Amino acid sequence: MKTLSSTLRCSVKLIVFAGLALTLSQCSTPKKKGNYSVHFDPPTKAVKNPANVKVKLSTGAQRVYVMEGNEVLLATPCSVGTASTPTPLGTFTIYSKVANRRRISSPGAGYPMTFWMEFKSAYGMHWGWVKPYPCTHGCVRLPIKSAQKIFSMVKTGTPLIIATSHPEDATIGKTLPVLDDSTLADPPDSYMMSSKVFEDAAKGKMYY
Repeated sequence: MKTLSSTLRCSVKLIVFAGLALTLSQCSTPKKKGNYSVHFDPPTKAVKNPANVKVKLSTGAQRVYVMEGNEVLLATPCSVGTASTPTPLGTFTIYSKVANRRRISSPGAGYPMTFWMEFKSAYGMHWGWVKPYPCTHGCVRLPIKSAQKIFSMVKTGTPLIIATSHPEDATIGKTLPVLDDSTLADPPDSYMMSSKVFEDAAKGKMYY
């Protein structure tokens, strides 16, 4: 009995020690942050002259740059169209802005496309889940805070230059984080179809 009791005490000590070691290792391992677009908040410089603002979109790097002259006011990752449904290239004008827009066509009718900025019929920049690879039907998805800020910085008539690359890709574009919402659980339809989604978007939030 004495030998069994000693064995049990040793086993308990080992279990406690292993649990403590696991806890310490978990505490010392930094938690990854910023992988989801809902946590990304791009630094922004104030617009001085709205007439000089333009937007550059790089489909190759999946980056959007809000510019005033040659100065970058805001830079953000985005998601663009796939090879079969590409985002159109060329120089466009943002001619329509709708903060609280929902998808009209099916499938997905009613889904929020918050901070909609249309530059070609049925094509626009708007809030959407961002992935590190082309994944849209041609629209440009932006993190919620990026969409909110860009929406406030541009006006109808702001030029949008879409190309496979821009010089900024090699500078500020390289400093941007890789955002990936592919493992982020979809919010419930009861939320996405409610007015709460627009109330949160106005605060730069999206469910999470």
